[in-house]
Amino acid sequence: MYKVAILTLFIVSSLNALSFRVAVAANVRFAFDEISKIYEQKSGIRAVAIVASSGKLTAQIEHGAPYNLFLSANMKYPNYLFEKNLAVSKPKIYALGTLVLWSLNKKIDVSLEGMKDKKIKKIAIPNPKTAPYGVQALAVLKKYNLKKQLYSKIVFGESVSQTNQYIYSSAADIGITAKSVVMSPSMKNIGRFKEINSEDYSPIKQGIVILKYGDTKNHKISLDFYHFMFSSEVQKILTKYGYILP
Repeated sequence: MYKVAILTLFIVSSLNALSFRVAVAANVRFAFDEISKIYEQKSGIRAVAIVASSGKLTAQIEHGAPYNLFLSANMKYPNYLFEKNLAVSKPKIYALGTLVLWSLNKKIDVSLEGMKDKKIKKIAIPNPKTAPYGVQALAVLKKYNLKKQLYSKIVFGESVSQTNQYIYSSAADIGITAKSVVMSPSMKNIGRFKEINSEDYSPIKQGIVILKYGDTKNHKISLDFYHFMFSSEVQKILTKYGYILP
């Protein structure tokens, strides 16, 4: 019995040693799933994703969450963590995000102008207080003088993921979300989407940073994965999901 307990402890410890935690902004979760699978095949090491809005993940990191890396939806939050001495080095841009309009409602026009239609009761966008994609979604509406006109229809998702749930479940008739979502294998060809002109909003510069208070035993692994994120293999994946390379 004692030997079995020791063996079990050894196995659990080995599994823990062969994994590390990555805080992943909701918009990049689908691409990250593919990236992490390839990394595990190559290295035998599993990247465990903790997915939420960039703002929520930043708050968790500030309060001591033991994440090894952070893939944010902007540069603001990683820079903030670096300034707070919670990151090992300066953040680096790994991709530029793209906004789309997405709807499962076949009876509406999927366009910015179409959102004024009376048939549209709810419009989903990520919450700008926690999600960088929400900041730029509001910027688009403001540019076209739609923000005040449509504000009463807007439902805010805490993250891109929750916004997608509103759209996918038809709780919202239409929404603004990340192109990476509609390009993912599980969502491709579901509903209709239209890419928003990139000139209508500021570039969504997504940053990666190695965190200071993750598992120190895995620092070399964190550094290896950090470099892997800038490999040609990962860049092809990011491009496939609609991201623009920096």
